[in-house]
Amino acid sequence: MGSILFLGVLLGLMYAVMIRPQQKRMREHQSLIRSLEEGDVVVTASGVHGAVAEVEETFIWLEVAPEVELKIDRASIARRLEDSGDDDDDDDDVDDELVDADTTDDDD
Repeated sequence: MGSILFLGVLLGLMYAVMIRPQQKRMREHQSLIRSLEEGDVVVTASGVHGAVAEVEETFIWLEVAPEVELKIDRASIARRLEDSGDDDDDDDDVDDELVDADTTDDDD
């Protein structure tokens, strides 16, 4: 009797620790896939970053560079990136540092 009770508790624990979180992740991913819109910045499962150019039923067109689009299966989208707007400022700072370093080298 005790072993049957132990087995039942063990199965319940396995469900709570393994199966339930996986189902939650699956639901969240399906929700992400359904909510994709043009202009969303996403990352694919293979690590390709880009903006959604067009959404179709089973695939999307992902713009990875100006005038370069890839046809991607919708299920391969791993996550949506939040656009903070600070990325452009960071690139400018790096460029300014490179210019400062180049002018410093010329003085030698």
